[in-house]
Amino acid sequence: MTLADRIFQQVSTLPEPLAREVLDFVVFLRQKSENVSNHNLMLAQEPVLAAIWDNDEDNVWNDFASR
Repeated sequence: MTLADRIFQQVSTLPEPLAREVLDFVVFLRQKSENVSNHNLMLAQEPVLAAIWDNDEDNVWNDFASR
């Protein structure tokens, strides 16, 4: 029996309101996992983008708003 089968077996015996709570928790865990993945992707991109954004050629624009 797979883990998914075991989870289904346990949840299928719960009353509807509790099963809904389980579903809400599963959705929460999925979103949390996606947020971690997105954060890791941003961290991986940072060094590459820093080389593009932080260059002497674009330093002129740093003072543009104050003029």
